[in-house]
Amino acid sequence: MRLYLGILALALVVTGCETKSHADARVRAAYLAGQEAAYKSAGTQQTVVVLGDVQKHEVSFVEGLTLAQAIGTANYTGMHDPKLIIVKRGDQQTPIDPKALLNGKDMPLQAGDIITVIGQ
Repeated sequence: MRLYLGILALALVVTGCETKSHADARVRAAYLAGQEAAYKSAGTQQTVVVLGDVQKHEVSFVEGLTLAQAIGTANYTGMHDPKLIIVKRGDQQTPIDPKALLNGKDMPLQAGDIITVIGQ
């Protein structure tokens, strides 16, 4: 029994402790990365993908589609306002402040863009 407790204590020292919020953030990041990879492998380029707390993860791309329109079409379902929006186009990621978006600072999208809506 003492050996078991010693091994357990050593494991905690070696691995360290992680808070629930850090663990939740890691899980959320892994989930979003998996969603992004799945949509990329589908090869759909005439859509915009919206990840996060939304009802509809694929929005049909039409010329002139904006970020606000895509999020509205995807139907954000988060309990609170998002704290960050990231638009990924190719290898470039652009962070968007949701408050700026609500104040009219919209941006045009392109087919294949991936939008990640990060809640509280």
